[in-house]
Formats: sequence, structure tokens, C-alpha cells
Amino acid sequence: MKQARCAAVFATPLGDLWMTETTKGVSGLYFHGQQHEPTWLSGADPWGSQWAGKLRAWLDAYFAKAELPTPPPLHVETGTELQREIWQALLKIPSGSTCSYAQIASALGRPKAVRAVGAAVGKNPISLLIPCHRVIGSSGDLTGYAGGLDRKRWLLSHEATWS
Repeated sequence: MKQARCAAVFATPLGDLWMTETTKGVSGLYFHGQQHEPTWLSGADPWGSQWAGKLRAWLDAYFAKAELPTPPPLHVETGTELQREIWQALLKIPSGSTCSYAQIASALGRPKAVRAVGAAVGKNPISLLIPCHRVIGSSGDLTGYAGGLDRKRWLLSHEATWS
């Protein structure tokens, strides 16, 4: 049984981010209204948080293009073994860089799993901290983002101009 609770809501330049957590770490980070946002989240009242201060510091630095502090620990409670493997691979994509779905599939030794990579990227439960916005199509085109393509475009531009 999942133990996550709505812990905090953060205002960002891209809209509100809703955080869920467990005692082990951040278990979800969703732009309000994004695809795959848990249905219970929109009516939840934040109850306080063990990890909110650490995440707030990380978000403030990220949006200010400052040196990033250590983020709070992540505690992914959802997903299949393959999805979790893909989400771990996303953590290796550096800020300011992009990677294609096919490159991720190949790096995992599963070159034919491009669709599975796409599905996992789309269901990433921890936006920004697990940087699914850095995944693009093989042609270089921006493809789906649960938070919307305008946000994806903004995030990639923001990271590309980081000094």
C-alpha cells in the first residue's frame, strides 16, 4: 500500500508544483493539472513535510540558475522494474543536455524498447528531480511532456542558458 501524502505546494514560474512524500523521501512532484497527476492530489490539503525545506531550497536555486544544493532523497513507490530502471537512467542526463528515447533504450541494452522508454518517461512521478523534460525525439523534436510542451520548452531553454 502506498504511503505518500500531499506534503507541500510550491509556486514556480511554471505554475504550482505539488509534492508528495513518504518518510523515505519525495515520492511525487507534479505540476498542478498535468497528465498522470494523482486524482486525489487536487483536493488534498498539504499536511506539512519532512522534505519541503530541502526541496524549496533546490527549486529556488534551480529557477534562479544558482548552484544546486543536494536535493531531497527520492522514494519512487510506483512503476514496474523497467520503468524504475528508465527513471534511474534519466537521472544521468546532465542539465543543459538532451537525450533521445532511442539513446536511453540503447544505453539500457534494450534498443527495441523505445516505446517502453516513452511510456515510462511520460509516467515519471517526480518531475524536475527526475529530468524527463530532457528526453526528446530522435529527430531533435520536442515530444510529449506530462506537464505540457510549453513547460518542456521553457525548462530546456532555462537549462541551456544556465551560466
